[in-house]
Amino acid sequence: MKVIKLEDKFAQFTDQWNPRIVGELNDQHIKIARVQGEFIWHNHAQEDELFMVVKGRLYIDFRDGQTAEINPGELLVVPRGTDHRPHSEGETWIMMIEPQSTVNTGDVESERTRHTLEQI
Repeated sequence: MKVIKLEDKFAQFTDQWNPRIVGELNDQHIKIARVQGEFIWHNHAQEDELFMVVKGRLYIDFRDGQTAEINPGELLVVPRGTDHRPHSEGETWIMMIEPQSTVNTGDVESERTRHTLEQI
């Protein structure tokens, strides 16, 4: 068993919207990512998605016009099948917990799609 120091993990990369795996839990991946700007609209038909903000502020837009604001130490679970678009004004550090099968852009293919993730 090994303690995971998130700050040390975030220090290992600087690119954005490219999640890394930092742990596994009951067939779930624990992922971290640096994000800034706007991601794409997408959903995950079969998986719920948990977003937790470590540093900065994350916004998630929903098709009904609502926007969730997530601050450091807060989390939000986006239910499966819910269209959403994450974005942030400044660099934000996030942690996600998702089934191992989850692709970051759902069924939408774009330049930001990551089918294989680095484990750090």
